[in-house]
Amino acid sequence: MSHGVHAVQHEVEHQIEHDKHGHGDSGGGHADSNLSLNKRVALLIAVIALFLAFSETLGKSAQTNALNFQIEASNLWNFFQAKNIRRTSTIVATEQMKVDVLGAANDTQKSAMNKQIEEWAKTAARYRSEPEAANGKGEGTVELARRALEEQAKRDDALAKYHHYEVASAAFQIGIVLASATVITGMVALAYLAVGLGLVGVVFMAIGLVTPHAVHLF
Repeated sequence: MSHGVHAVQHEVEHQIEHDKHGHGDSGGGHADSNLSLNKRVALLIAVIALFLAFSETLGKSAQTNALNFQIEASNLWNFFQAKNIRRTSTIVATEQMKVDVLGAANDTQKSAMNKQIEEWAKTAARYRSEPEAANGKGEGTVELARRALEEQAKRDDALAKYHHYEVASAAFQIGIVLASATVITGMVALAYLAVGLGLVGVVFMAIGLVTPHAVHLF
């Protein structure tokens, strides 16, 4: 929670404490009325603050997940590039060997060269697709590209959630400030605005939890 919100809440606590003591007997009824309103507003602030804690926690978690997914995707793409380079080098060597076979001096040499060509072809095929590696996740270029794209999709989901939680947190914080201002100014309309912003925050938090791509924020 921001320092500004903490400062406003401190002022509210001071105002509520002041109203508890009233302004003497002649103003007792007015003081009781203010105290009743302030208690309801204080409860509203507590509820909004609770949702704010949830949204900020979820937002930090989503942000961390997005960073982790991005790192994993980058690692997989680096692995993909390395495998692809080795595969390309193997294919080039294989094609060169096929040309050299045509000029081989004898059958023994041709047989050895053809055997090497077969080995390189198998290696190139393994570089392209190796589904059984990494406990079934696969480490060929085909599998690595698929896994990297999956991590990127997870990153995009986490970022979308993070943005919704950030909007929700902003709505909750503004709501707390407006509700707090109700105690200080006595303007009940500000409390209704705070309730509205609280509901907006709940909606964005729910969207982030359930369907983060329903609303595109950034």
